[in-house]
Formats: sequence, structure tokens, C-alpha cells
Amino acid sequence: MIHLSQAAVSEIGRIKSKQQANVLFRLAVKPGGCSGLFYDMSFDKVIKVGDQVFDLDEIQVVIDAASLNYLNGTRVDYSEDLMGGGFRFHNPQAIATCGCGNSFSLSD
Repeated sequence: MIHLSQAAVSEIGRIKSKQQANVLFRLAVKPGGCSGLFYDMSFDKVIKVGDQVFDLDEIQVVIDAASLNYLNGTRVDYSEDLMGGGFRFHNPQAIATCGCGNSFSLSD
């Protein structure tokens, strides 16, 4: 299970309102980034075989089966600072993260 802060829900909703109707928020983990894995967020119209759908507040979050293993327990937040706004990921499984906060590594 993942968790979205109220600030993340608001920001995803704001971005989603600029998209075409009936899109789903997709959260995934992909290989790459400074630490080996990175978080990927997008909007999608299709639920694929093996996807899990979570209803979190007003947001439907879609996560593929492989990414779910990496994201279990993750809390997604959104905050703004002097450098601008951004999503912050608090993943209890990550053993290291890079400075950008979007790349992480896990123990083997």
C-alpha cells in the first residue's frame, strides 16, 4: 500500500485537471537514475493486466505489479520551497537516495 499526503493529492488533482478526462495517475519504479532506480509518475487511460488500482482520496493510483514491490509502504508528499515545488518520496525500503530525491537503491 502507498500513501499520499493531502498536499500530494491536491497537486496531482491540479495537474490531472489539465489532462484529458478520465485519466489515471500511474506511479512506477524504473531502472536508472543516480542510485539505480527512480520514481516515474505519469497519467494513463489504460489499466493493464497485473496493475493494482488504489483509490486514495479523490485520486485513483495505478501501479504495475513489479513496481508495487518497490513502492510498498511509500509515502508521497508534495512541497514547495525556494527552488520550486516537487514531489517527495519517503520509501521505507530505500537504503540510499540521491540529492534529487527521485532516485534510490534497495538492499539486495
